[in-house]
Amino acid sequence: MLKRILFGTMLYLIAAPSLADSTAARCDIYAVSADAATEMIGCRFSQRQGYISIARDDGIVHELSPDESTPGNFTDQKGRAVYRQSGLGDQGLIFQFPDERVFVYWNTAALEPQDEDNPTAPFSTSEYDATTLLRCKLAADAEFELCPAGILRMEDKQASIVVQNPEGEQFTINFMTDYVNATNRELRAELDGDTWMLYFSNGETWQVPLAAIQGG
Repeated sequence: MLKRILFGTMLYLIAAPSLADSTAARCDIYAVSADAATEMIGCRFSQRQGYISIARDDGIVHELSPDESTPGNFTDQKGRAVYRQSGLGDQGLIFQFPDERVFVYWNTAALEPQDEDNPTAPFSTSEYDATTLLRCKLAADAEFELCPAGILRMEDKQASIVVQNPEGEQFTINFMTDYVNATNRELRAELDGDTWMLYFSNGETWQVPLAAIQGG
């Protein structure tokens, strides 16, 4: 039981890089003022002593030197100012360049080919008690879509559910006897009949049936 709880709540402490060396990542490329990514590609993120390298699969490499007087400010190899922005929390980092924004995500699952034999990929019953597809939508979306989830059930009809949203971000939602919360993000939970309605501070909405939490 303890192993399951630790797995659910510490997922991103395991998945996130130490930022001391190098790690495979996913880079979403945005035009400066765009709300949607123009490209989603693999990349490699490296950091040592404050110096950052982002090597993208499209052949572009960003070499960033820190401004020691202003945390989060950098200069790239072309002498241009680059700024690290907040917004991804434990999911990754955002870098503002003069001509584009680069969202670096630690989770690379969205880059993997869709597994037609496992519609709930990257989650499988080899690691979870059950898997399912949950109704979810981002703040900018008008319609719900189906998002994969892996369920770790506990006694007293409790569960930790690891989910992946349409942007490829993974996080854990904990359904405990006295509360519902999520890792590193705020939410408001309302039980509507046999379904939990989850409203996140970033505008995401999720629907989680009690059957997913409690099992059959």
